Amino acid sequence: MLLPVFTLKLRHKISPRMVAIGRYDGTHPCLAAATQAGKVFIHNPHTRNQHVSASRVFQSPLESDVSLLNINQAVSCLTAGVLNPELGYDALLVGTQTNLLAYDVYNNSDLFYREVADGANAIVLGTLGDISSPLAIIGGNCALQGFNHEGRDLFWTVTGDNVNSLALCDFDGDGKKELLVGSEDFDIRVFKEDEIVAEMTETEVVTSLCPMYGSRFGYALSNGTVGVYDKTARYWRIKSKNHAMSIHAFDLNSDGVNELITGWSNGKVDARSDRTGEVIFKDNFSSAIAVRGYLPGTAEMKGNLMDTSVEQDLIRELSQKKQNLLLELRNYEENAKAELASPLNEADGHRGIIPANTRLHTTLSVSLGSETQTAHTELCISTSNDTIIRAVLIFAEGIFTGESHVVHPSIHNLSSSICIPIAPPKDVPVDLHLKAFVGYRSSTQFHVFELTRQLPRFSMYALTSLDPASEPISYVNFTIAERAQRAVVWLSQNFLLPEDTHIQNAPFQVCFTSLRNGGHLYIKIKLTGEITINTDDIDLAGDIIQSMASFFAIEDLQVEADFPVYFEELRKVLVKVDEYHSVHQKLSADMADHSNLIRSLLVGAEDARLMRDMKTMKSRYMELYDLNRDLLNGYKIRSNNHTELLGNLKAVNQAIQRAGRLRVGKPKNQVITACRDAIRSNNINTLFRIMRVGTASS
Repeated sequence: MLLPVFTLKLRHKISPRMVAIGRYDGTHPCLAAATQAGKVFIHNPHTRNQHVSASRVFQSPLESDVSLLNINQAVSCLTAGVLNPELGYDALLVGTQTNLLAYDVYNNSDLFYREVADGANAIVLGTLGDISSPLAIIGGNCALQGFNHEGRDLFWTVTGDNVNSLALCDFDGDGKKELLVGSEDFDIRVFKEDEIVAEMTETEVVTSLCPMYGSRFGYALSNGTVGVYDKTARYWRIKSKNHAMSIHAFDLNSDGVNELITGWSNGKVDARSDRTGEVIFKDNFSSAIAVRGYLPGTAEMKGNLMDTSVEQDLIRELSQKKQNLLLELRNYEENAKAELASPLNEADGHRGIIPANTRLHTTLSVSLGSETQTAHTELCISTSNDTIIRAVLIFAEGIFTGESHVVHPSIHNLSSSICIPIAPPKDVPVDLHLKAFVGYRSSTQFHVFELTRQLPRFSMYALTSLDPASEPISYVNFTIAERAQRAVVWLSQNFLLPEDTHIQNAPFQVCFTSLRNGGHLYIKIKLTGEITINTDDIDLAGDIIQSMASFFAIEDLQVEADFPVYFEELRKVLVKVDEYHSVHQKLSADMADHSNLIRSLLVGAEDARLMRDMKTMKSRYMELYDLNRDLLNGYKIRSNNHTELLGNLKAVNQAIQRAGRLRVGKPKNQVITACRDAIRSNNINTLFRIMRVGTASS
């Protein structure tokens, strides 16, 4: 068992997930954490007690070994590490919704202070891909930005939603780090510099990510789930009623492999095996955020950190499993006795045990809905004989309010088949894990059938008849070197086509109707391999292209696209962004003018007081009062303007991301880079040309 070697009492309210340890003098590790009062708490028992004029840092009046760094804004992310290798010590990085500060704690000075328009929700420090210098990478409003030690912007790209967590990990095993991004749309994306190389969809917001070793990394979700991935395969996960406040990787038991250490909202800390998720060490704190230090396990301890109480927990768990198995065995024995001893049940003409040849059949279909029910995908389950289905339990990710759904028909509606409506909110393939309770009406015990069925990615689209009048004007057009028959296979695997559907060889076209909003989707394929997708939903077009690229193993794909309605909305957003920027600059200038006026009024008021000119003093202070009121009103306007600006910048970043998703490989990266350059130079017409044809050149 590990023994704690020190406990640190914090006299400040610390914000969750905003704690870092850095060697700010190059030798001694120091703890830094963001407080809820807009300051950064730095615990440094090795401090030199230096005092530098005009610095951000001041000594805490409560503790001699604690310094407080004034940020004067709510801190949104924090980390520490080597930003400039030539310095030989760590820098402290502090992010807010408007700025990024790189701070030299040892010399009590700023390394750089940069304005970040997209905010900073998460931060990670390290080397990325082939970029030689370490980067401070921040994730904000659908954007990722990386700064070097001089504050120069060396990396920028967009992602699908607001960023919540970041980590650097050698995902593909090539010896270079990739960037893991967890966002509010439940996705974990992997960037090889500015190219997305993998996406994993989770069930909730991804709040934390941490590299384990090699291509393995840990993750935590806002619903209390923690787990480990190896590349795109989830190794294990567990779910708790508490929330994971922090996850880290560390080799606690000296076996050469990092464990996943989780701090929970109820004050519990546990370390889990990276392979199985089994708890190998646990401790408890009095609160969710606390500090305690341990010595890692010695070589002699290699193996188990668990104490006798944990061994007793294991014995108790095995005893419970034994009791459950004995109970199941007794049920089988009693059923066998009843089968031999009792006559047929008068009510349904059967004994309690179902026939040995009973099978369960499942079908998936599309229902266009009715007056009482909205359109949906339908899962029908039936038995192969006259047995009835008493209940069905479905486990699936991201399609129910929770992770499971139970259907329990009333006693009067029991039959050998049951149909369950399903409406996935997003176009992703979903595994449905089913448990069906099968028996007879008089049964008190039921046989449990377990099976898995996959819901296709585009299951919420119904095949409908072609109608030229309903064909959307928006389109994507591209050519692939594949036989048309392979495209038919892709269609059948990704859509729920009726069993009697027969699609001829090229050329052909099919029409689908969205069950969510009634929008139409046309897919046309010519003999030459030219494919046209007509839909007004740019996200759907991107999903289809990415699905085709994965199925046909396409590495690079350039397309021509036009979404007139969406592009016109984007044009209006860009005009608003310009307006908000202009207002922001005017308000900042007004605030600077007011600040200068405040100084002169204060000096004038104090001069009048010293000269006992009370009338002039009162007049100056009344002017100050009015000026202060104007400043407060100006701040409210500036704050609202900033909120609106962030919302519109998010829409712009998402538009760039969507334009990128219409392409694959190098063309995708070229579109994202060119779009950003066009926005930097405020060339709106070039921006839309890039989105349409993928390049700025004529």
